[in-house]
Amino acid sequence: MKQPSMPVPDEGEGKVELFQRKEVRKLMHNGEWWFSVKDTLEVLADTPDGNRYSRDLRDRDPGLKANWDSITEVLPFNGGAGGTQKTTFIDIEGIFRLIQSIPTAKAEPFKKWLAKVGFERLQEIRSPELALKRAITLYRSKGYDDEWIDARIRNKASREQLESEWDQRGMTKYIGLLTDAISVQTFGVSTKQHKEIKHLKNQSLRDNMTPIELTLTTLGEQATAEITKANNPLTLKQHMDVANQGGRIAGNARRNIEHATGQQLPSAKNYLTERQRRNNALSEPSGFGPLLDDLLREL
Repeated sequence: MKQPSMPVPDEGEGKVELFQRKEVRKLMHNGEWWFSVKDTLEVLADTPDGNRYSRDLRDRDPGLKANWDSITEVLPFNGGAGGTQKTTFIDIEGIFRLIQSIPTAKAEPFKKWLAKVGFERLQEIRSPELALKRAITLYRSKGYDDEWIDARIRNKASREQLESEWDQRGMTKYIGLLTDAISVQTFGVSTKQHKEIKHLKNQSLRDNMTPIELTLTTLGEQATAEITKANNPLTLKQHMDVANQGGRIAGNARRNIEHATGQQLPSAKNYLTERQRRNNALSEPSGFGPLLDDLLREL
């Protein structure tokens, strides 16, 4: 008897996988996974700048340069709180072509990893709890404690529920605006200002929130989702009003916590790795990068 075919991820669905503790973005395109060129090269070549390495590699390899457009595509990748960004992706066949041009001992482990992450996604479709277990393992490998992981997992679930409500009501293109409305009412700052407080550049805001910040964010978004379901807003203005209401509920909780603890939120604390901090310091135009690094280590 022929077995029913297993559903595949939706076109444009993006994920971040981990190869030897390094993040590699992937995107479902034309029925198969494509991988970020920048992330792939940083893994294979042990380089801190995959974009520059890509340019240098093509200069050294005319054959690769001639075929570059046929094995890569610039596609939108949704980085969560960081928004959607245009990113150059390459298919698995193209990755094998890259490996031919890069002298690396990681070729075989990376090939096995490519096969594994594709198979794991099919496992997750059958057993969604596997995705949750892998997420927990990934965060633990990065050094997050269980309190933070629990808050982050709950936040992710509430966020997906809210985005589903917005999507059903045609508000997908206004997600950034609505998210900012919740943030301003919850923390008194926009998401951009929140990132600045934490000295973040291109890193994920939510992956650098403290557990209490994640909990407040979850409260604001859950409240917004519930009010949305109850009132069924239709226009952008109505959705903005609902987002403000949900954010105010979380904002009231924040002020009560601040009053009880004497500590102001949002916090400047973040979870950047030393490498990310060094990269941030290198991009500081003021010359205060090393001092900023020292301050961040004390937070």
